[in-house]
Amino acid sequence: MEQQVAVSVANRYQQLETYRTSFLQRARDGALVTIPSLFPPEGSSGYTTFPSPFQAIGARGLNNLASKLLIALLPPNSPCFRLSLDEAALAELGADNAARGKVEEALAKIERNAMSEIETMALRVPVFEALKQLVVAGNALVHMPKKGGIKVFSLDRYVVKRDAMGNILEIITKESVSPFMLPKAAQDLLGEVSDTNKSLDLFTYVRRASNKWEVRQEIKGVVIPNSEGTYPLDKNPFIPLRFNRIDGEDYGRGFIEEYLGDLQSLESLTQAIVEGSAAAAKVLFLVAPNGTTKPKTLAQAPNGAIVQGNAQDVSTLQVEKYNDFRVALEATARIEERMAFAFMLNTAVQRKGERVTAEEIRYMAQELEGGLGGLYSILSQEFQLPLVNLLLSRLESEGKMPKMPKDTLKPKIITGMEALGRGHDLNKLSQFLQMLQPLGPDVIASELNVGDYIDRLGASLGLDTNGLIKSEEQRQAEMQQAQEMQDRQHAKDISLKAAPNVSKEMAQGMREQQQQG
Repeated sequence: MEQQVAVSVANRYQQLETYRTSFLQRARDGALVTIPSLFPPEGSSGYTTFPSPFQAIGARGLNNLASKLLIALLPPNSPCFRLSLDEAALAELGADNAARGKVEEALAKIERNAMSEIETMALRVPVFEALKQLVVAGNALVHMPKKGGIKVFSLDRYVVKRDAMGNILEIITKESVSPFMLPKAAQDLLGEVSDTNKSLDLFTYVRRASNKWEVRQEIKGVVIPNSEGTYPLDKNPFIPLRFNRIDGEDYGRGFIEEYLGDLQSLESLTQAIVEGSAAAAKVLFLVAPNGTTKPKTLAQAPNGAIVQGNAQDVSTLQVEKYNDFRVALEATARIEERMAFAFMLNTAVQRKGERVTAEEIRYMAQELEGGLGGLYSILSQEFQLPLVNLLLSRLESEGKMPKMPKDTLKPKIITGMEALGRGHDLNKLSQFLQMLQPLGPDVIASELNVGDYIDRLGASLGLDTNGLIKSEEQRQAEMQQAQEMQDRQHAKDISLKAAPNVSKEMAQGMREQQQQG
């Protein structure tokens, strides 16, 4: 007997699907001029042959921008977050520096375990896929279960409902599964449907309740056994991402949408230039119909042969469109330059010129990177922070970190927007030291706190200076050791200077004894 629910998830999916149509169409339009396989046309299958764009700057820029975002959000060899205790827990430790040091060491170990988990899960591969979809469509759904890796849902496989403040209310995913891959209990409920080889639509419904998330899965209106459950508000494994946030809209807007006009214009102009160049490259010889030169003679004559004929009878067909092609070529060059700046390609950083300084290149690169500040703010709150919470929850369930009281540990994202701030601080510190140079090294040494300056440099570079920079205790011990060595050397010098006088006195005493004897 089938177990029916009051509201079919399939019907709810169809209701929310109507609000997604315009966003999905814009995503497909953007994919046509970048990477068409990201969002195939409706009704296409895995065997569909996608058209190849005539220009490659769209695909190149998309991969470059997604790569920059990936490195900024999940930097290699360093954690993307820092753990800290809340004020109440720190107050319990009091002024005991040894206890706080042990806590910091334990938190650093948890951070390293989290980064090890990221490397083990090969997290960057699906995240890179999600970022490419974000750039094109402005939306992507990331699912991180308790075990296994991450699964990415493109915009054509899920719907989402938000309130006026952008908070998530409902998420529904749609997947095609084989009946034979379902649990035995689900096959028994579906009855004769499980005997077919056709794929079935599996819907996963995530709904926000007052203080939790409720989840269930359905096929053909039947609830899958053991699929119902709940999640805490901050542990939802389904993370819907947005590139640009628009108030009042359930979905985000993509980066490609903002430059779709330029990309489509570049596609059309490049296609015209390529097809026109192919037509212009075709060589056709025209022979006058009433001339003495025979076409067969020209066609059969080998290269360098001597034949009879009149040169006035033969002409070459030319496409006299050079000026028109030049206008199109100049237009494509201007559009490509704008796209290079938009996609932060390396060609946009270095201006055309013989003398381009390294400082100018660094400044231009930082200006372009700073343009992503708003995007970093969105992704840090809607992607990085939920991802870190899920990672910590997984580590806690697997026994790789101790169980902490609720709301005790507070992860802080230190990449993205935070990294941009540190980069600006680094430039200011460098400029500050350069402006002090005219004062001379003696004034700088007497007025500048070198230790604090070094600490700030390390912080602006995102380096952990623990163990790299000497502590105050180490400096005091080295100064004491140097003083002791200096004292020993001074005593040795005094003894060496006194040695000749002592020898003279001993020799004089021996002579006097001999004379008396």
